[in-house]
Amino acid sequence: MATIFSRIAAGEIPSFKVAESEEFYAFLDINPMAPGHTLVIPRNVEDDYIFNLDPKTYEGLWAFARKVALAIKAAVPCKRVGVAVLGMEVPHTHIHLVPLQSEADMDFRKEKLHLSPEENKAIAERIFQEYEKL
Repeated sequence: MATIFSRIAAGEIPSFKVAESEEFYAFLDINPMAPGHTLVIPRNVEDDYIFNLDPKTYEGLWAFARKVALAIKAAVPCKRVGVAVLGMEVPHTHIHLVPLQSEADMDFRKEKLHLSPEENKAIAERIFQEYEKL
């Protein structure tokens, strides 16, 4: 059975897409730590542990995530874009890219934001536009 992330990447479940390629997909986290908090996933591999990925997929995922992070930095006011790989919430490898003002913004235990669909749509569109420029 496909994971929720595979279903999102396939368009079966709506998401706020910020970037995509044939092999990878990036979309806004529905429970963000900061506006622009993005998840980056491989489309065709559902393993839940990033270090189980084959070298080509692993390296491609990080290259794709780098480009997405550059787009986030250009689209969302922040000092940095933090990165985390936990992989315990959803059984599908995913990289968290979080716009940061300080290190405290990267605390997964803190209460998540509740952004409106309109806010998420606007953020996703800005990131997508920046991604397309790269």
